[in-house]
Amino acid sequence: MIDTLLSYITDSMDAHYNLAVEEYLTDTVQEGQCILYLWQNRHTVVIGRNQNAWQECRTSQFSENGGTLARRLSGGGAVYHDMGNLNFTFSMPSVDYDLAKQQRVIVEACRMLGVEAEISGRNDILALGRKFSGNSFYSHAGKSFHNGTLLINADMTKMSLYLAPSKLKLEAKGVDSVRSHVVNLSELAPDITIAKMSEAMVRAFSAVYGGQVQPLSASSFDKAEIERRRARFASYEWVYGRNAEFPLSMEERLAWGGITIRLNVQQGVCTDAAVYTDAMDAEFALPLREALCGSRLDTNALCERVQSVQTCAPYAADICRMLREQNL
Repeated sequence: MIDTLLSYITDSMDAHYNLAVEEYLTDTVQEGQCILYLWQNRHTVVIGRNQNAWQECRTSQFSENGGTLARRLSGGGAVYHDMGNLNFTFSMPSVDYDLAKQQRVIVEACRMLGVEAEISGRNDILALGRKFSGNSFYSHAGKSFHNGTLLINADMTKMSLYLAPSKLKLEAKGVDSVRSHVVNLSELAPDITIAKMSEAMVRAFSAVYGGQVQPLSASSFDKAEIERRRARFASYEWVYGRNAEFPLSMEERLAWGGITIRLNVQQGVCTDAAVYTDAMDAEFALPLREALCGSRLDTNALCERVQSVQTCAPYAADICRMLREQNL
């Protein structure tokens, strides 16, 4: 049961540092606590934990223009962050995780600023039918977080320039519909600012959870531990991952997200695999990749490996169908 509300608003614009703080706050949150963390990244593309960096962002162009590419712990798709975007994270013990309640904080904060918002599906929050907040989720070792974006006055031109949505997404929705689906809150209420939204989020956090919010001070953080985590988030291995050649590839857009599976095969055995997905659940991709490695290149054998992964259970039927359609 949540009985202690804490907030931390950072002035750091360093994406890798901010992601390290997010992980640190989540790992150190105590029983009965819920932490609201508000943060901003300057000129950054953040990709989901299981995404292929080269498929999601025009990496060379972005780097040449001074951009930072970062990979978060949670699932979901790629997003562009600038100083017109406010990021939020709710961190708490997993037993107290309540997505509907957490999203209600965002809806209430918008209402305080004169914008009527609504929750759409599992991971989007809309105003007048247009998306201004996308959410993603992460759980590990009994702790969980729910994070997302709040578009206040983001540069939509740069968002379109640097993000490279998959061909499957474009075919499913159409380029125009993807563009028109997103809105800045300042378009709906011109006096909304980052500062006003930050203050409203803290007030709404207090109202929804029914308690006083106590501010956290960075002076209490383990700075060496956060820097160690920052170095990991900034490493090439974390951001870009492996870049091996995979001759056998399959890709599909499903109701729960897009997925790409790539297999490297030698003498009828899968010697390596890659799994990319923007599904909200970030936990199944790595164990699925590990399970596929070593399997015979046989549909039944591969499906047995898929079905052996516990976190893959909600997706196993779709993935096995994809495998069968390859006529291996």
